[in-house]
Amino acid sequence: MAAHNDTGHWGEAQAAAFLLAKGFEIVEKNYRNRHKEIDLILQKDKMLIFVEVKTRSGTGYGMPEEFVNPAKAKLVMRAAENYIFDKDWHFDVRFDIVSVLILPNGETEIRHIEDAFYK
Repeated sequence: MAAHNDTGHWGEAQAAAFLLAKGFEIVEKNYRNRHKEIDLILQKDKMLIFVEVKTRSGTGYGMPEEFVNPAKAKLVMRAAENYIFDKDWHFDVRFDIVSVLILPNGETEIRHIEDAFYK
């Protein structure tokens, strides 16, 4: 597996642990619908949260969350529509980004951006 894939999977695991500690329940990881993917699907109370995780080992090209462009957001929302329909979900939904930045000293900075696709 390519190093960037390893970094991405590692970042998703860090994001999942971070969100579990914040009281979210992980419903599904790496949900796929054709060529669309959602990294994490969470639930808190009657809210279903679709999460795109972006991991980077530096900020030379920008912060991790800046790599979620409108085209990627659209793919996530389309996959979410399929998931909502398949599960017959009738409550609220939200789209978040979790940004995982690996700092030069090896530490990790994690940012949770709620309602990220609508700001």
